[in-house]
Parts: sequence; C-alpha cells; structure tokens
Amino acid sequence: MNAENPADPARPARASRGGMLKGERRVPGDKSISHRALILGGMALGETLIGGLLEGEDVLRTAAAMRALGAQVKREGAGAWRVSGAGTGGLAEPQDVLDLGNSGTGARLLMGAVAPQRIMAVFTGDASLRRRPMGRVLAPLGEMGVRAVARAGERLPLALMGGDLLPITYRLPVPSAQVKSAVLLAGLGTPGRTTVLEAERTRDHSERMLAHFGATVRVEDAGSGLHAASILGMPELRGRDLTVPGDPSSAAFPAVAALLAPGSAVTLTGIGLNPLRTGLYETLREMGASLEILNPREEGGEPVGDLKLMASALKGVDVPPERAPSMIDEYPILAVAAACAEGRTIMRGLAELRVKESDRLAAIAAASAQPSRATA
Repeated sequence: MNAENPADPARPARASRGGMLKGERRVPGDKSISHRALILGGMALGETLIGGLLEGEDVLRTAAAMRALGAQVKREGAGAWRVSGAGTGGLAEPQDVLDLGNSGTGARLLMGAVAPQRIMAVFTGDASLRRRPMGRVLAPLGEMGVRAVARAGERLPLALMGGDLLPITYRLPVPSAQVKSAVLLAGLGTPGRTTVLEAERTRDHSERMLAHFGATVRVEDAGSGLHAASILGMPELRGRDLTVPGDPSSAAFPAVAALLAPGSAVTLTGIGLNPLRTGLYETLREMGASLEILNPREEGGEPVGDLKLMASALKGVDVPPERAPSMIDEYPILAVAAACAEGRTIMRGLAELRVKESDRLAAIAAASAQPSRATA
C-alpha cells in the first residue's frame, strides 16, 4: 500500500529508508558468463556440467540456439545444466532460423562460433534486436573470410556463411567485449593466431573461459597504449565443469540496500569479482561503505568471493571516467546510493548509457525529478 502524507492526501510522501536487512543470499548467475558457458560447452568434446546458470530469457535463447547447432543441452535442475559438445569444428547446420530474442550478446557471440563452421545459419531477433546494427561484428569476420547477407544497415535478419577462415590481427574501433569475443571464437577455427587489439580494456570473460576449456590464450600489453588478446587456432577444447558466479550487477541492488538501511548486515555469496566488473564496489568503498570480501577463490577461471556489507554513512565522491567500463550497468543503482549520501557525487564518462537498450541517463534523470512514493 502507499503511505500518503496525512496533511495533504493529494501529495505523496517522500520515500524513506526501509527496515534493516539481515542474512545470507546468493544472487542469480552472471549473464555474460552463462552465455559463454553454453557456447563453449557446446563447442568442446565431452560433457560440461554447469551450475548456477542464469535461466533468464536471453540465456535460454542461447541454449536453444546451441541445440539447433547440434549440441546436446539439457536442464537437470534449477541452474544445473549438462552440455554434450560437438567439438570445435563440429557444429551442425541449423534446420531453422536462430532466433535470439533480445540478446545482442547471444547473437554476436554465436556469429563468431558459427564463422569457422562449413555451414549457413540465419540469425534474427525481436523488434529491438533487429534495429541494432551488426556491422561491428561483420567487419572483422568479413576480414577473416566470412560471407554474410543482411538487411540495410547491416541489421538482422542476416544469413552467415561460415567456412575456412584466416587468422587476423584486428584493432577494435570502439570498445566492445562482444566483438572481441566473436573474433576470438572465430579464431578457434583458423590455422594460426588471431589477435584483438583494444585501446580500452573490455570484459575478459571469454579469454578466461577459453583458457578454462583448454584453448591457448595470450593476454598482454601490446605497446602504444594497446592491450592484446590472442588465441591459437585449431585447439581441442575439452568439456569442463564450472559454476557460474553470482552476477555483480544483480548483487549491486541488495548490496546498496544493505548499505542504506540502518542496522543491516548482509552477506552475498559466490559473487563474481572480475576486476573489469567491480567498479561499483570500488566506488562504494570510496564513499565509506563497510564492504568486506570473504573466502576469495577462483571458479571456472573467474575470481569469486563472498561480499559482507553493513549499513554505512556514505559520502559523495567524484567517479573518474576511466572507471565507467567496469561499472557501466551499475550507474542507476549508484545514483540511488548517491541520493542518500552526504554531499555531491559526480559521475563522468557515461556517454554509453545513452545507447543501451534504452537511454538510461534520461531514465535516471526522469526518476530523480519525480516525487517518489513510499510503498509497503
């Protein structure tokens, strides 16, 4: 129900901090890693047992696509999946269109996986995904020898014809973990080393998981301000068991709630702590958050730990632009923490938020301009 201002029934009361939060909880699995686990499990020889898989619509679309490409993908329980792979070059030509729904990650990574296969596949998605151009992926794949036919503006639906590819060295014109991952996946089927150069480091989940499945991956400083990720083609990937870490973006919401609600003490278990994803937690610590990492470990090539959070008096900070890539999805919840902090918080380098699935900057501004309702 809504708590209204008794002095003026037409005027909603301002939202206030709720009651304390106590206990331990595991948040849903990381979406980026879930996609990659299904794809690489389907390209490996033998079985891969996946625990903690995120079972959202986007990931389920990738699971269905891998089945259509010849992998055996079976759900065995909540978050528990068994994948029997077809081998690096063993994916089959799908009998129908691969519909990725709204999943740009699934569509772009699967284009890379299909690229070195001697098959043809047609990709489509929902109305939103069909509006998003695929040229960033098609450009490097085209350099490797992939043929593709797409709608105007290089949009879905598109048909991709895989085959014998050549290794390349490709410099990303704009930062994109999806494009980098597609090129590395395509590089699995080349007779040589494929390298992606980036001026700004992007998420490295693909590099970590490729190494976990047995690929020869090299990550290094390439000089001149560039970072290089490369893969040696024609590996024999082997099925490997893994547990998908808790999504740090999903963990951000109960984490901030615990910091803001007086008396709270919460532990979030098994959270992915990839340093390219933890900008929010670094920022919260600068704001004065009581945030402790317990039981640090590695699972499936990813750093993981348990986050212990206690209610804290936060203060405003200046968030540098170079931190934006490591927390680009968390700025909306950071805005909530900043609204409850003492002093001004300045967030820099947020242009990408304008071109997500929606204009997130506009949404945050609109929400802050509206009087909020306290609900129970």
